[in-house]
Amino acid sequence: MNRTVALNALANSAILLVASAVGSSDQSSPTQRVPQFENSHVKVWKSTIVPNAPLPLHRHDHGRVIIALQGGTMKIEDQSGTSETQVWETGKAYWLPANPPNTMHRDVNMGDRPIEVMVVEVEDDR
Repeated sequence: MNRTVALNALANSAILLVASAVGSSDQSSPTQRVPQFENSHVKVWKSTIVPNAPLPLHRHDHGRVIIALQGGTMKIEDQSGTSETQVWETGKAYWLPANPPNTMHRDVNMGDRPIEVMVVEVEDDR
């Protein structure tokens, strides 16, 4: 009897864990940046960019690797209005150089699903 109760509890916990993981990827979660790791060599964060919620203007003084956890089409607009569109495939990594001096940009998710990326910014790239 105790073994049955324990197995049921384990099964229920697994169902809740899966439901939680599925629910965490829904489109209602906000655009966000969550720090993961930092030292004198790299800064790592996870970004989620939802459709119709562009990131505010910002800049990157260092080059960085983008790893697409959930890919999509990102438009990168600079403050002058020019833009470039990049397609990031899930599971692939991309190099983005430091931004030119005195420029800022914002990222706009052009798709209908959130884009999730892990960003590894190289702090000592100069």
